[in-house]
Amino acid sequence: MIFDSDGSTTIVSQENTTLSIFLKNLNDAYPKIKNDNIVINLFSFSKLKAGDVLEFLQISDLHKKSKKSFVLVTDKVSYDEVPDAIMVVPTIKEARDIIEMEEIERDLDL
Repeated sequence: MIFDSDGSTTIVSQENTTLSIFLKNLNDAYPKIKNDNIVINLFSFSKLKAGDVLEFLQISDLHKKSKKSFVLVTDKVSYDEVPDAIMVVPTIKEARDIIEMEEIERDLDL
């Protein structure tokens, strides 16, 4: 598992693994990154469906309850294909933009 921390944001990625192993590794590593905004880079998965993205819903909900952002990055699944409860964007830049907007909203108590 690869962690790239930048301020209060950590980008998580992993190469050459299955989605189930990635999720297990993410859950195991979560206590180390739970205080950061989290971006999950899914570009290493060539075959990804909306149902696969929903596997992250539980950890996403848990993380958002602690007033932190949780964003998935993939161009294989559109945000239109998943519920509003989970944030999916096609680029890392857009993930950073979403986090910035959510931090502003939290600061303003929106």
